Amino acid sequence: MTPYSKGPAAEEAIDKARRLGLSVATAESLTAGMVAAALATVPGASAVLRGGVVSYHRDLKASLLGVEAGLLARVGAVDPSVAEQMAAGARRSCGADVGVATTGVAGPEPHEGKEVGVVVVAVVTENRRISQEHRFGGDRAGIRKKACEAALKLLVEVLEETLREQRGAQNSYQ
Repeated sequence: MTPYSKGPAAEEAIDKARRLGLSVATAESLTAGMVAAALATVPGASAVLRGGVVSYHRDLKASLLGVEAGLLARVGAVDPSVAEQMAAGARRSCGADVGVATTGVAGPEPHEGKEVGVVVVAVVTENRRISQEHRFGGDRAGIRKKACEAALKLLVEVLEETLREQRGAQNSYQ
């Protein structure tokens, strides 16, 4: 999957979100719009994708996404709590049901005490706040691509779980 090409995870995310009737928004730092672009390449994405916020700098994470400035000062921009607040901010600012966020260090130098390749992705829904920290190898482009893929994979996992819960609730009423 090239950064802007349609991949299986993007297709699966759009399909599952559409079946659930859920909308999606992104908050991206190191991927700078790659997750939204991957989702947008899928036919029918407009039924699901509300929009996204590229918050490459720390001040935009606070002002546009509502990430607590004190949290950013304490832990830096690459942290699970920051990623979760970014995803929640994407939901809020774009009026979406699901927020997906990426933050990390693509290199070439470490940033705020985090090594190159440290990436955090998060997905936030009304009932869930899930983040994953990864350590990816490779060059800057490879790390960004892996971050995009990890965010889409986590989005698919959360949507699959939501579908299972929905089916379980329907089965219990029958």
